[in-house]
This record gives sequence, structure tokens and C-alpha cells, in this order.
Amino acid sequence: MSTQRQATPFDPTIDAAPTSAAPSSDPKLRGAVALVEGSTPELSAETNDLLRERLRLASLLLFGGYIAFFVKKLFAINTYETTFDWILLAVHALIIMITGMVGMRLCTQCPKIRRHLRLAEVLVFGGSGVFFCLVSCTLLAETAEEGYIRSVAPIWLLLIFTYALFVPNTWRRAALVIGAMAAAPTLLVIGFWLTSPDALRENQHFQTYPIEISMLMTLCATIAVWGVHTIGTLRRVAFEAKQLGQYRLKQQIGQGGMGEVYLAEHVLLKRPCAIKLIRPEKAGDAKSLARFEREVKATAKLTHWNTVEIFDYGRSDDGTFYYVMEYLPGLNLGQLVEMHGALPPERVIHLMMQTCEALGEAHLKNLIHRDIKPGNIFAANRGGVYDVAKLLDFGLAKPLVDLDDSGLTQEGSITGSPLFMSPEQASGEGHPDARSDIYSLGAVAYYLLAGEPPFDGTNAMKVMIAHVSKTPIPLIERSASVPEDLSAVVMRCLQKDPQARFQDAESLREALAECRDAGNWTRAQARSWWENYGCPTKKALDREVFATSTL
Repeated sequence: MSTQRQATPFDPTIDAAPTSAAPSSDPKLRGAVALVEGSTPELSAETNDLLRERLRLASLLLFGGYIAFFVKKLFAINTYETTFDWILLAVHALIIMITGMVGMRLCTQCPKIRRHLRLAEVLVFGGSGVFFCLVSCTLLAETAEEGYIRSVAPIWLLLIFTYALFVPNTWRRAALVIGAMAAAPTLLVIGFWLTSPDALRENQHFQTYPIEISMLMTLCATIAVWGVHTIGTLRRVAFEAKQLGQYRLKQQIGQGGMGEVYLAEHVLLKRPCAIKLIRPEKAGDAKSLARFEREVKATAKLTHWNTVEIFDYGRSDDGTFYYVMEYLPGLNLGQLVEMHGALPPERVIHLMMQTCEALGEAHLKNLIHRDIKPGNIFAANRGGVYDVAKLLDFGLAKPLVDLDDSGLTQEGSITGSPLFMSPEQASGEGHPDARSDIYSLGAVAYYLLAGEPPFDGTNAMKVMIAHVSKTPIPLIERSASVPEDLSAVVMRCLQKDPQARFQDAESLREALAECRDAGNWTRAQARSWWENYGCPTKKALDREVFATSTL
């Protein structure tokens, strides 16, 4: 049984090129397309999630406050003389139950209340409004008997600003709700003033109070509505900041040597895609930006179906450079081996022959990849066909004849992945050519068949030295299931002398095609394997992505 290699600290691509700044690249890229305005399903979903969380917090905070004042009332229960006092206490207990129940149900992710968040909002804030109306009537009646009017504004201001701060809303809807909250105490005071005895209405303080509370509540309501509008605008800006041009980012799905990869969707076409961004910590590096641009242009020149397809590229408003490529359902070869161990010879031949075809086109266009590794070869499902190899990430691609390199890669630099780099790359001497990619592809095939790379270890430098000076253990000694003819092909790829290797990708593909197990991995076998194995999480994501894109 093949052992599964544990990830090492130097699995990612390294770039130890000299750090002198390269000339700044200023490509005439298309600017980011204007972001789509208006409500979107994604924004609505985000609003619902935010509303649930905010309602939970608001309910629990009000619940705690109501309990505190209820306990205070219980200490004075002996002073209750009228029926209205007991009604007010009962309503107080009821609003405690409502806010507590809503808050607790939101804490438990109750599906019923999640479907009726606006009803929960009405229960919490509408119930509080009714309770505050009764409290206001009590305050006005009790203080009027003493010859003065006690302000009822504080409790309503508490409710207004709690609503404004916690509940995500459009400013128009907020204006209706907050307007009703502001109007309630004003109307209560005016109504109380109109029905009061003449002696009370002639009280100098009471005569001006309706005007004062009207002005206060109008001002506070205006401020609250403006605050809701401002918060909503900032939230929309933050949401749209996650969108690049016509593409909406959804979640991060990978990370490469030059950038991070996100699952995204075209806003209009609803087509799933993957977007690669420059890493945030490298955003200010002109050299990295120039190499990132070169990766896009190099890959965009390639049209073979075994090379990942590029849809678009550009810069966002904040200067982030990105390119858009096809989203690939499936797993990269590194993930396949880590999850399921070494692959059968016939499957390795099937995948390597396809990769040779993609690599052959790149070499014909005078491009060498320089970072071939299991993570950069994808076993994808395309058009209902499984195990379609896709060559990814030309982030370190270099023209064989480059008249405008501008120092982006320099002689003496070390670039690539230590476990799979050629001796030429590891030593940093000379000029790696297409045969360097042949070596790396042979190292990948070795890894797929043995479950381990040709040279392994915990120190990147020692592994690179081994590539330069040591002979790997023959494949047939690592795994008895590897046929001699296939082992010979792979070991020829791993020769130290480039002249001793296959001289081009087509020669390697032909050698693989002559192996005994070539052609034994059928489409039916590939489909059966993917239906029964693979990564459940990735398979679920793939189903979700393509189910959503067909709606």
C-alpha cells in the first residue's frame, strides 16, 4: 500500500530571484467594468443573514434591559393601587417573554423564524412600541397630578436609535418605522394636552411641551434615518468591493505562488469561473505585478483544451490585478494522491499524455512553464468527460526567446517548486528550456505512481541539492505495481543531463503511448471512479456551483 506524503513547508512555489526592482509595468488594461447597482440575490441573502444576527443582538439587549426594570418594579409592587398598574406590569412581562423568545430562537438557528425575520422585527419593536405607549401614558398622568410634566422622550429615543443601529434597512422603510416611533410620543403628548383640565393646560411648562417634544422627535428621527441611509450605503460599498468588474467573488478556493484564487460568477451570464488575484502582501511590488500580467498574456496565447482557458483580465478600481479563468470541477493531482494514494499506471499515463499535449503547444509558442507540479495539473470534468487534464498556473512561464524580459526573471534566480524542479532550476545556473519542463513532468509522474516525490525531506535546500547531485530510487523499487516500460520512461525524464531526457513533450507523449497500459483507462472507468470517490466537500461545491449556474 502506498503511503501518503504529508505536506511540507516548501510545497508552494518559491521565487528566489534577485530582489532588485524591475521597471514598473503599466499595461493598458481595460478598467474594471462599472459595478452593477440595485438589489441582487446575493446582497439580499447577505442582508437576511445580517438582519438575523442584528435582531438576535437587539432582542437580547432589550430583553436584558426589560428584565432589569421589571425587577425594580417588583420591589415596589406594594404601591400598585389601580388596575392600570397591574395591566402595565403584565404587558411588561409579556414584552420580556417576546424579546427573550425571539432572541433565543435566533440563537438556535430556528428555520421557522429565519423565514419570518420581518415578523420577528415587528414583534420585538412593535411590541416595545406598544409597551412604551402605556409607559408614556402612565408617566404623563402621574406627573401631571403633581403639577409638572415629565419627559417621555428618553424611552422613545432608546427605541428609535436601537432600531436604526441594529436593523439593516432601506432609508425609505426606516423612515416609515422610525417616523411612527417618533410620532407616537408626540401624538400622546398632544392628546394628553387636549384632554387635560384647563388649569393644567394653562401651566406655562405644559403649554410649550407639545412643541418641544415635536421638534425633538423630528430632529432625532431625521438623524436616525440619515444614519440608516449612511450605514446601508457603506454596507453596499463593502459588498460591491468584493466584486471585480462584471464578476462577483464568492469564496476563496485556492492559493498559488503568485496569487489567491476565488470562486466567482459573471454577473450577467451567471457563468461560474475562477478569479486569480495578486496576493495582498505583494500588491505594491511592481515586479510581481509585471510577472502576474505576463502569466495572463502567456496563458491567453494558448488554445489547447488541456490548458486552462482564460476569459478576461483587468484591474479593479483599487488597483488589484486579476484574471478570470474557467472553473474546474474535480481535484488537482496533488489532492488526488494525498486523499487516495498512488494512482494506477494506466490512469497516470492517461493524465500525463494529455498534459504533454498542453505542454507541447506551450513549447511551440516558445514558452516554458517552469512550475509543473501536481498542484498545477487538474483532473477535471469537462463536457461530461472525467479525468480531463488541465495545465494551470503559468505564473513563472518564461519565453525561450525573450527580447523584452525587462529583468522579470534573471540568470541566477531560483524559481519553481523544490520537490519537482529540474536540476537546472535548482542550481540557478544556465538557461532552463523545454527539457526542464520534461524533468518536472517526470517528477510529477513519479509522485503519482509512487505516492512520494523523487526526493523528499523537510529542508528545501537539501531537496534541491538532491535534484542536482543524487539519482532517485528507481520506480520499480518504490512500487512493484509500476510496469518496467513506464518506469523506464519516467526515469529517463529524471536524467540530470538534459540531453539524456526526452527532447520535447511530443516525444514523451509517444513514449507513454507505447507503454503496455496505455489506453487502458477508459471514460467509463474515470466516471465510475469520480462517482464513488473524490473529495465529498469539493464534489458538493461543484454540484452547487453548476446547479446555481443553470437557474
